[in-house]
Amino acid sequence: MMSVGEVSRLTGISIRTLHYYDEIGLLRPNKVMDNGYRMYDDSDIERLQQILIFREMEFPLKKIMEILDSPDYDRNRALDKQIEYLTKKKEHLENVILFATGIKLLGVNYMDYSMLDAKKLDEYAENAKQKYGDTPEYREFMEKEKSRTKEDNALLAGQIMQIFVHLGQLKGKPPEDDEVQSVIAQLQKFITDNCYTCTDEMLLGLGKMYAGGGEFTENIDKAGGEGTGEYAFRAIECYLRRR
Repeated sequence: MMSVGEVSRLTGISIRTLHYYDEIGLLRPNKVMDNGYRMYDDSDIERLQQILIFREMEFPLKKIMEILDSPDYDRNRALDKQIEYLTKKKEHLENVILFATGIKLLGVNYMDYSMLDAKKLDEYAENAKQKYGDTPEYREFMEKEKSRTKEDNALLAGQIMQIFVHLGQLKGKPPEDDEVQSVIAQLQKFITDNCYTCTDEMLLGLGKMYAGGGEFTENIDKAGGEGTGEYAFRAIECYLRRR
């Protein structure tokens, strides 16, 4: 048996809160001494553990009481659900952290979550694999990928999508405009530095993917505005004609 003070020290829950839980019937101590001291047994501590987890999940106290007092309440099943929920919450918070880190390091005022999605680089890998197969370029990509963390990939994804944001801002200019062409040169260099050696042939192939529809085009258009994928392809064609 543990006193209210001992439970408070063990869990970090204030004595005042434990008293309140008793008053509303959420956590009644197993025994109350003649002097009024509350004493908690192992089953009380187990119930408090569940209360703390549900509170972390932002359940209101009334709802927690309903769940715990339900005749069909299954502690193990509840723990499975809690772990699943908290794991998803953790992943979400990690994404928020990456999002904030991307803003800080990239110096942008607004970014969609998808711009920091590491799956964007996976798309590059998959498209490269489909188009070029087991080539030195693809092996180069995989070699660079091995040394990167999830955070590295997220930042790189943010950087490459920012290139398309820039292109989207230039759509009012003709594709052959010098500033537009400079962005295409930046794109080719970025891919070479971070993915694989982006030859002119590969750049043209990527341009066709940018304008080819599907999720790839949708992601680019979401970053730079509708038509950015098609505009990038036309700018790449102009860029390569000048080579």
